[in-house]
Amino acid sequence: MIRVNLDVELARHKMSSKKLAKAIGLTTTNLSVLKTGKAKAIRFSTLDAICRELNCQPGDILEYVEDEVE
Repeated sequence: MIRVNLDVELARHKMSSKKLAKAIGLTTTNLSVLKTGKAKAIRFSTLDAICRELNCQPGDILEYVEDEVE
């Protein structure tokens, strides 16, 4: 599964979701869906804008982790 670490990057840069959403032209609701990992997809243009604003790499935001087998 893909884990979204956007909250970690926001904390690292001491930036609020609201400020990031405004800076990249996204609604706070859509950013929240992404941040909580509930998004089914992300546009490259959105990922590009997030990385540009937070001065980070896509791998800082998105991480692959194996699903736990029960």
